[in-house]
Amino acid sequence: MMRTVQQRLVSRPLPDVFASVTAQIAALKGTLDVRAGASIAVGCSSRGIGNYASIVGAVVAGLKELGLSPFCFPAMGSHGSATAAGQAKVLAHAGISEETMGCPVRSSLEVELLGELPNGMPVAMDRHAFEADAFVVVNRVKPHTEFTHPFESGLMKMIAIGIGKEFGATVYHRYFLRDGYGATISAIVDRVTASRPLLFGVGIAEDGFGQTAEVEVMPSATMRFSEAEMLRRVRAMLPKLPFDDIDVLVIDEMGKDISGSGFDTKVVGRLSMPLLGADPDKPRVKRIVVCDLTDASAGNADGVGIADFITDRLYCKIDRQALYVNALAGSEPEHARIPMVLPTDQAAVEAAIATIGPVDAASLRLVRIANTKDLATIEVSAALAAECDDVEGLTLLGEPFPLGYTDGALGSLRRSRTTAG
Repeated sequence: MMRTVQQRLVSRPLPDVFASVTAQIAALKGTLDVRAGASIAVGCSSRGIGNYASIVGAVVAGLKELGLSPFCFPAMGSHGSATAAGQAKVLAHAGISEETMGCPVRSSLEVELLGELPNGMPVAMDRHAFEADAFVVVNRVKPHTEFTHPFESGLMKMIAIGIGKEFGATVYHRYFLRDGYGATISAIVDRVTASRPLLFGVGIAEDGFGQTAEVEVMPSATMRFSEAEMLRRVRAMLPKLPFDDIDVLVIDEMGKDISGSGFDTKVVGRLSMPLLGADPDKPRVKRIVVCDLTDASAGNADGVGIADFITDRLYCKIDRQALYVNALAGSEPEHARIPMVLPTDQAAVEAAIATIGPVDAASLRLVRIANTKDLATIEVSAALAAECDDVEGLTLLGEPFPLGYTDGALGSLRRSRTTAG
C-alpha cells in the first residue's frame, strides 16, 4: 500500500517579475560603458525556467529604455539538436520569438574562435554575440548535476558552454574531465569577456516549488560574487528526497526542461560519469524507473542511461540524433545508454522490485515522484510512511491506497494542497 506525503517546501514567489527587472536595469543608467544605439546580444537559456519569457522580455525592454538595440540569441551549447533552427524552436517553445520580444532573434551554430588558453584549449563565442557591441546573459542559478563549486549552473556556465555553442560545449567537456569544471569555466569566461564586453548578467533564483523567488541584475564587475551568493541562497530553498535509503524510485517523467541530465543527479544520488567523479554519498537508491519523456525535450533523453528501467512509451519518444549530439558534446556516453525497456509502467516497476533481492511488501522502500523538480507531493510505500513522523516537514495525507495501474499505466500522482515554509 502507498501513502501520499506532502513536503513542507520554501515558497517565496516574486510578485512582479517584469517590474523588478526593468527597475534594476533602469538603475544602471549612466553606469554602462556603451554608446547609444549599441547592439546588445541577449543570451537565452534552453532550460524550463518559470516566467522566463517575461524576464527576457523585461531585459529587452530595459535595454531599449537605455537607448540600446538588443537582440536575442540561443546560448545553449549543443541543445536543440545542435542546429540553428532547432535552437530557435527551443526559444520559441519558451515564449521567446521576434513577435513576443519585439526584437530580432538570431540563431546560428557559427562561432568566432578567440584563441587558445595556456592548456591548449580553444575558446569560441557565438558569432552573432561576437559581432554585437556587448552582451548580456539571462539564466537560472542552481546547483549543477556534475560538479560542486562556488558557481555551478548559471551565468558563468552560460557564458562558457552556452555561448560556445556545439563547438565549445564539445571541446570544453573534454578538458573538464582532465582539468575540472570550475577553473576551466572561469578561464573561458575571462577570455570571452576580454573579447566582448559583458554589460551584466541576470540571475534567477527559484524556490522549492520552482517559482521565481529572486531576479537579480548583476553588473559585470560583481557578477561572479553575486552569482555565488545567489547559489548559496538557492541551496537553502531546494527540495530533495526526504529519505536516504530507497529500494525503488519511480520517476513519472524526465526531460531537458527539468534538468540538463533529464533528472537531477544530486536529487537521485547518481552521477554515472566515472571519468568525472564518484556518485553522491546519498540518497542511496537501488533501482530507478523512469516512465516518460517530456514533450519539451523534443526527443533528447540525455540522462536516460542513469536509470535502470524505462518504459516503451519513453523509448519510442527518443530521438537518437538529438540524444547522441548532446551526450557526445558533454563527454557523457554513459548518459545515452538505453536501459532495459519494459512495455508498461507496471512491468518496469515490477522488474525493479524483482531485482533488489528478497523483499516483502511490508518492508519495500518505494518512492514515486512526478519529476526531480516537483517534489512537494510524493508517494511512498508503507515502510517509508511509517518513518514520516520522524522526518521534519513531512505530512501524511489521506488513506493508504494500492499502487494502481490502468492497462499497465500508473494513474496521476495524487497531488494535494500546497504546503509552504
